[in-house]
Amino acid sequence: MAILDDLQLSRREVMATGAAAGVVSAPGLADAAPEHAAPSIMTVSFTVNGQRQTLELDTRTTLLDALREHLKLTGSKKGCDHGQCGACTVIVDGRRINSCLSLAVMHEGDEVTTIEGLGTPEKLHPLQAAFVKHDGYQCGYCTPGQICSAKAVLDEIKAGVPSHVTADLNARIQFSEDELRERMSGNICRCGAYSNIVEAVAEVAGKSA
Repeated sequence: MAILDDLQLSRREVMATGAAAGVVSAPGLADAAPEHAAPSIMTVSFTVNGQRQTLELDTRTTLLDALREHLKLTGSKKGCDHGQCGACTVIVDGRRINSCLSLAVMHEGDEVTTIEGLGTPEKLHPLQAAFVKHDGYQCGYCTPGQICSAKAVLDEIKAGVPSHVTADLNARIQFSEDELRERMSGNICRCGAYSNIVEAVAEVAGKSA
């Protein structure tokens, strides 16, 4: 007891010392110590807004980060980064995707269209002009994703792709507010400009909302 008193160790210190000794002496753990492996780099080539692009990327790079950080196309926004808000929506080979959920190296040879590829300030895409006309935004953060998604939605309806609210799968699909709201449900507007967004897209579709 005299020896223990001399050491003056608390119970917590004794347990911590024992645990540390166990880790050091455990077979194989020293060899399994984490090492910082070099990132895996790959070359990927795709077409973005009509221009061929070739990038050397960490294989973990998302398409969104490739567009924003490497090509400086910052129109596509990083919102939730979990594929739940739609702010990062772009069009790949005619189909809309959440670019935050897709690795850039998966798109070798693909055709990517971002909001910058739809129109310019001098020559707006009809959807961009309609969003301005109908005030289809407030803060505007979600707007690039909304417009890219709306462009793909109109193409889906034109191609006869059904949605969850399509009543008759054998009939020609018609644009309707229900079809639009269902198909655009993956694009969240925290400002709540939905009614104006519907009016803008409906105008381009040649329908009344």
